[in-house]
Amino acid sequence: MIETQVNQPSAAVRRRETLVLVAVCACTILVVGFVAAINLAVPLLASSDLHPGSSELLWIVDAYVIVFACLVIPGGAVGDRFGRKGALLTGLLVFAAGATISALSTAVPLMLAGRIVSGLGAALVLPNCVGVLVHATGEDRRRRALAIWGAISGMGGIVGNTAGAALLNTGAWQTLFWGVVPVALLCATGIAVITTSSPRTYRSLDPAGTVLLVATSVALLIGIIEGPDRGWASPVVLGAFVLAVVLGAVWVLVELRVRHPLLNPRLFRAPMLTSASLGMLVTWFGSFGLFYLNASLLQYGRGFSVLAAGFATLPLAIPILIGSRFIPALVARIGIPVALGAGFLCISGGLLGLSFATRQPFIVYAIWLVVLGIGFALALPTLTAELTSGLPPEQAGVAGGLQSAARELGSALGIAVVGTITVAVFSRHLPSALQALDPLPRTVAEATALDPGARGQIADAFVTGASTALQAGAGLTLVAGAIVVALATRHRAHR
Repeated sequence: MIETQVNQPSAAVRRRETLVLVAVCACTILVVGFVAAINLAVPLLASSDLHPGSSELLWIVDAYVIVFACLVIPGGAVGDRFGRKGALLTGLLVFAAGATISALSTAVPLMLAGRIVSGLGAALVLPNCVGVLVHATGEDRRRRALAIWGAISGMGGIVGNTAGAALLNTGAWQTLFWGVVPVALLCATGIAVITTSSPRTYRSLDPAGTVLLVATSVALLIGIIEGPDRGWASPVVLGAFVLAVVLGAVWVLVELRVRHPLLNPRLFRAPMLTSASLGMLVTWFGSFGLFYLNASLLQYGRGFSVLAAGFATLPLAIPILIGSRFIPALVARIGIPVALGAGFLCISGGLLGLSFATRQPFIVYAIWLVVLGIGFALALPTLTAELTSGLPPEQAGVAGGLQSAARELGSALGIAVVGTITVAVFSRHLPSALQALDPLPRTVAEATALDPGARGQIADAFVTGASTALQAGAGLTLVAGAIVVALATRHRAHR
């Protein structure tokens, strides 16, 4: 009895662990929610004095996510080497500085600069949230804490939508950026007070690997985003795709030869790590593909206000909130492959159902959002725990960086792919008078300005484009999810 009592953590230890969990969840929701919140501002930005084109709108949304995705692994390595708490605090301050630059923007290049700076801050924040949490939580309680963090991280997009809607309800896109600045500073204060410094681990920052990873990702997204405007067979687009393949191959070769690689490609020989990383990418591909379209779809297609569009995503949160306490036990009972299979079926089915519910009563739309939420509730905590357990605790920052990179790269690809498909289909379904123009209008705001009397037909063209994009996202999610489940099943069979 005495030994049991000695081994039990004190109430003070548990209280501190809980406070750390709350603090890192708040930081995570902030930087992940910012990815979703900007989508609500797309209609306001499209009609603003910035006058962005369709590809510029995608870059405004994706610039933050691209930097976030590409630098999140180096961000984890920085935390491992120089201190996770300090890296997290620095990231929050840089994030706030980038939001300030964006709020003061008077032209698209300055807006993009602010988004890039914010993405750099977010890349320091997210992986070091995992590192701080891992080292602040006892080993026997760590898996549950990570599962809760993984589930709560899934709420980032929903919180970003609702909080962003409240800020943007003023009618000015600048309020979104001004609004996140005090939140970031408050989070920094909480981290400074609540958390303690953890042991450092020497990690090479591998600048060559970092530059190659960034260049590969940017080249890939240039091809996807610029395809509709320049043509898929244009030299710029084809060159971008070829460059992405070449740079990706060079990155692998460099990482295999470097003594201390940023991310050792050999790690992916482990089926568990590979399946968890790919699964995280697929989950967020579907999630943020939807978030990019949802706000515009509800505003243009249903006539919702920006506030109503933001709160309309709340049904998605119901399964995630309910499931955060029960999913770990359920997964332990039914097994990881079954849980992931059910999760990806729900995500794919939810996206497909939403594509056919765009013109149906909102209750039907809400039901499909709940189905999608069930998929996230099953997949996210399972993948988080699997990916983190695939690396030792001394590489907690890299583990956090890897899952964050998969998450944000999936988000960037989801936004780019569904945005590209939407624009291509939208342009083909515009009224004949607008089809005769050269160049074709590629945003609702641009088309409406050219032909105000055709507003209804223009909105219908956008709904058609968005529905097609959601169907494509559902198909891609289903196929990629099947691969993830096959890898997870293979891993379990060989254990």
